[in-house]
Amino acid sequence: PYQHGEVYVTDDGAETDLDLGHYERYTGVSSRQSDNITTGRIYRDIIAKERRGDYLGATVQVIPHVTNAIKEFAVSDVDDCDFVICEIGGTVGDIESLPFIEAIRQLRNDLGRDQTVSVHTTLVPWIAAAGELKTKPTQQSVRELSSLGVQPEVLLCRSDRPLPEAEREKIALFCNVRKSAVIPALDARNIYDVPLQYHEAGLDDEVLYAFGIKDAPEPDLTRWREIMDAIDHYDSEVTIGVVGKYVGLPDAYKSLREALVHGGIANRTKVNIQWIDAELFEHPESDIVAELEPLNAILVPGGFGERGSEGKIASVTFAREREIPFFGICLGMQMACIEGARNTAGIAEASTTEFGPTSEPVVGLITEWMSEEGIQERAADGDLGGTMRLGAYKAKLDGNSVIRGIYGSDEISERHRHRYEVNSHYKDALEKGGLVFSGMSPDGRLPEIVERPDHPWFIGVQFHPELKSRPFDPHPLFAGFIEAALKQSRLV
Repeated sequence: PYQHGEVYVTDDGAETDLDLGHYERYTGVSSRQSDNITTGRIYRDIIAKERRGDYLGATVQVIPHVTNAIKEFAVSDVDDCDFVICEIGGTVGDIESLPFIEAIRQLRNDLGRDQTVSVHTTLVPWIAAAGELKTKPTQQSVRELSSLGVQPEVLLCRSDRPLPEAEREKIALFCNVRKSAVIPALDARNIYDVPLQYHEAGLDDEVLYAFGIKDAPEPDLTRWREIMDAIDHYDSEVTIGVVGKYVGLPDAYKSLREALVHGGIANRTKVNIQWIDAELFEHPESDIVAELEPLNAILVPGGFGERGSEGKIASVTFAREREIPFFGICLGMQMACIEGARNTAGIAEASTTEFGPTSEPVVGLITEWMSEEGIQERAADGDLGGTMRLGAYKAKLDGNSVIRGIYGSDEISERHRHRYEVNSHYKDALEKGGLVFSGMSPDGRLPEIVERPDHPWFIGVQFHPELKSRPFDPHPLFAGFIEAALKQSRLV
């Protein structure tokens, strides 16, 4: 997480870059395995083909074999699409991206120039010592890209301040594009203002012009204006504490942060997030009351490993005893179950096998579960990579539960990414302690949701609801969580 931020998971179980989460939140279109490719996957597939003899002994080279594989990926599984956005990450000139840029060069020739548009994002930095914007980085980047055979039609110029007309003219002259195609991509006050900002700058007009599309209707930006109105003109304000282990890099919880904002939009409430390192509560001198008492709600997110676990459990205890709204996600739910086992069910040695051998494995490795493909099995000494319970799985909800009221449905489908699961053998003991299992897998074997009916708002979920939340369609769990935090704020 500290290197790349969160791992975004799609419905069909792909583990991808967090950028796909942005695409889902902006477009409302669910991502798929076929929407993401890496150099590793390309090379793995090519080596597998060579081993099978698909190339009949021919020399395998970057061109054409690697570039052909990239092109095949770019045009696959898009029959139902009008437009395809194909992003090449990284920086022009990086050795890793060269085969991808070459593939795009070839693809533009294959499809025809009237069917493709190249949009290049560049930097126009402000040099404080000189007191001016510098266009040289943009000129150099475009020159480098052009030398690789790709001439961009549109430039998105990232800057922290307005781009003067003289600078736009200079960029257009040296980069061989129309002045109107030099689009200022200024720092936005909120990321959901970006569609409106780009429309105002003329990006959509330039893309249509490059495609030769004329007489296009005006875009309907009503929902984006409504979102920004809710963000700018909020009625209330709450503070949510996120007790996690990767809080040093907020991108590690990117979808979670956005989902909390979406919950705020649903309640016309500004959400202030206080990132709290769970390890702080593991020191004897720590003052958990001073840290958590000012909060209107507490959220314990997902994660892996033992570090910070006791701090998370301590925050669960605080939320339960003080009747502060609590939301546990993935590992957060597991910590809530261990806390309940220790403090309300009388199982003092309760723990998880993820942290080592334990006499009371309230949480343990999932060795078998049912998927759409059939029974999936895992061994404790098996590979760690690619072996988790990934993607969308259904759950059945208790008809009289709080969670049933939030979803308004008896069955749900949510995305998962976990290797450990709450041990259903402890279900009776935990429920006697007040922690109710209100959602289970359809076969009744895997706990999906727990809640405390005697608490104002206490819910733990094994899945990641933040991955399906969108600004114009906030996830009901986050909308409900912020609503509960709002009620809590009015009690203080």
